[in-house]
Amino acid sequence: MSERKVLTKWYPPDFDPSKIKRSKAPKSSGPKSQTVRLMAPFSMRCTSCGEYIYKGRKFNARKEHTDEKYYAISVYRFYIRCTRCSSEIVFKTDPKNMDYECEKGAVRNFEPWRDQEAIEETEEERLNRLEEQIQVEEDENAMARLETKTLDSKREMAIADALDEIRTRNARIEKADGGAVLDALTTIQEVKDEDEERLAREDAEAARRAFQTSDGEHVRRLVDDSQSGEASAAAKMNKGIITFTEAKDPVAIASAEIPSFKRQPRKKKDSTNALGIKRKPKVGLV
Repeated sequence: MSERKVLTKWYPPDFDPSKIKRSKAPKSSGPKSQTVRLMAPFSMRCTSCGEYIYKGRKFNARKEHTDEKYYAISVYRFYIRCTRCSSEIVFKTDPKNMDYECEKGAVRNFEPWRDQEAIEETEEERLNRLEEQIQVEEDENAMARLETKTLDSKREMAIADALDEIRTRNARIEKADGGAVLDALTTIQEVKDEDEERLAREDAEAARRAFQTSDGEHVRRLVDDSQSGEASAAAKMNKGIITFTEAKDPVAIASAEIPSFKRQPRKKKDSTNALGIKRKPKVGLV
C-alpha cells in the first residue's frame, strides 16, 4: 500500500527543468475576493440537480466585496458549490432586512414566517408604526403619572386629617382644668362609699331574716350563757382539764385529777377457755 503523502518524487531520465516556462498569471480586473469558511445561512434546493442543502452546512466559500451599500454597511457576495453536482450557488447579504438573499444556482425553501406579502412594509409604514408605538408609550406614562399623583394627594389628605384630629384632642385636654378633674374623682369616691354602705345594710337585713321565725320572733338559745359556762366548767373538772379562769372554787382545782402519761402494762387475756383447752391440775411432789 502506497503512502498517502509522498515524500520523494520520481523524475524521468529525460526531464529537463530548463524547459519549464515560468509566467505570471494576469491580474483579475474584477472585485477583490478571498476564501472563507462559512455555514449555509438558510435552507435551499439546487436548481441543477434538486439537492436539498440544509441550514448550517459548512462550505469553503469565495467571498467578494461589491460596490453596493446600505447606508454605510457594505454588501458581500458568496460563491459556494453544490454538494452533489458541484454547480455554483451565489447569495449575498441583505442588511436592510438583516438577512441573506439567494441570487443564482439555488432556490430558497418556503418559510411561512418570512411571507414577504405579509411582513413587507415601506419606510413610511415603518416610521408610522414607530410613531404610534412612541405615542402609546407616552400615553401609558401619562396615565402612570396621573395615578401616582392621585395616590400622593390621597396620602397627603389622610395625613392632614390625622394632624387635625391630634390638634383638636390636645386643645380639648388643655381647656380642661384641674378642679373639674378633682370634682369628678370626689364624686366617684362618694358613689363608691354609698355602694359599700348599701351592700352592708343588705347583708345585715339578710342575716336578720335568716334568724327570724315565721311569727316574727327571734330564735333563742336553749341554754343561757351562764348555765352553759358552768356546765362546761364541771365537765372539764371531771376530765381533769379545768383552767383557773373557768373554775370558781379553788377546792375544785385541787380535787381535779391530774392526767398521767405513764405507760400502763397491758393485761394478758386467757384464751384457753375460749379455745376449750383444759389444763391439768398441778400435782405437788411428796
